[in-house]
Amino acid sequence: MYLKNLTVKAGILAASLFGATLLGTATAVAAPAPPIELASHCPPGFELTADNQCKLRTLYDGYKSLENKGVGGLKTALPAARDGFSPQQIDLGRYLFFDPLLSGDNSLSCASCHHPQLGFADGRATSIGIGGAEAARAAPTLWNVGFLKKLFWDARADNLEQQMQGPLYSEVEMGGSPAQVLADIGGNADYQRLFGEAFPGHRGQPTLQQIYTAIAAFESSLVSLNSRYDQYAHGYQDALNDKEKEGLNIFRSFVARCAECHTPPLFTNQQIAVIGVNEPEGRKFDPGAGAIFDNPTWRGGFKVPSLRNIVKTAPYMHSGTFDNLRDATEFYTLGRGHALPEEEKQRMILHWHIWEPDLSDEELDRLVDFMGTLTDEMFTPKIPERVPSGLVPVGVIPEALQQQASN
Repeated sequence: MYLKNLTVKAGILAASLFGATLLGTATAVAAPAPPIELASHCPPGFELTADNQCKLRTLYDGYKSLENKGVGGLKTALPAARDGFSPQQIDLGRYLFFDPLLSGDNSLSCASCHHPQLGFADGRATSIGIGGAEAARAAPTLWNVGFLKKLFWDARADNLEQQMQGPLYSEVEMGGSPAQVLADIGGNADYQRLFGEAFPGHRGQPTLQQIYTAIAAFESSLVSLNSRYDQYAHGYQDALNDKEKEGLNIFRSFVARCAECHTPPLFTNQQIAVIGVNEPEGRKFDPGAGAIFDNPTWRGGFKVPSLRNIVKTAPYMHSGTFDNLRDATEFYTLGRGHALPEEEKQRMILHWHIWEPDLSDEELDRLVDFMGTLTDEMFTPKIPERVPSGLVPVGVIPEALQQQASN
């Protein structure tokens, strides 16, 4: 209701001006907001090419690729990045990402579950969707998502455009439909104008593919590659302290074997791993990728997440089982299948890296210290102050209205 109170109706405005004229007073009238304009420059870390494409440039470009041949050293190339979008497409995607117009009841945006102030996750064990519905799993971070070849915890999507249709049209997430999204976006004059700028040559209503492309363009621009770890990897030895360097050595050791799945520099090998995490009390077992791919060897298996900005995205695992990073780290040293019910332990084929490294408390603490060096939010994009729909973008409700908005 408070949004309606913020709207100045034409009749009220006219009456106010008429009254001011009769009284001879100089009543100030707020000027209309200027039209939203799309950026003509690339986000930080990207170079604008002559054909108006944003190409990612990093110090890792000069290193050799592993090509699936082991763990590699500190100076190892990144996987191929998703780039080549125009600045206008990326910026249009930013507006769409924060606009609640995309949800079925205009209450949620993509940022509701992937908020920049929460590591592009949402700080929940399982996300909350439209009407307070509970999603099945935790929201993963979107940092560096442009490098990923499989999306969702169960790896069922091959690209960002395919992935985003899941939450957009899920009845327990954003609750929309293709027809509703097209009608709401296509029926908005500002969006029609902006899509014309982002996709030159197209006229009329935006297409669903253009909507997906714009959001994918923005999500691909979320790059985090300048953590203290990265500075250390590129040669600045003092970027890490002694405890953090010790943690890095444990992380890469053959005893702990963390780096074999959380492979630098992306800190994921992008594979499915069955590690034997049990569901929180009261929740039925999640078969994960095993059900999606009809593969019994992947029962209870999930995509290895990146550890980039990991301290920002608690709770941990696909179901938010662990509230803190120390407990999540300790899980790996407590023995094969220790957390599983006996019947599941017999059915699951645990990843061979999940063994009994018997790490000490001090070694676990050092691993947590090291993972803290993977934080970099330098290129966090700006939340729009307003979006073309006129709704309140997620994250910018005026402070004076925060309490009122929550009632």
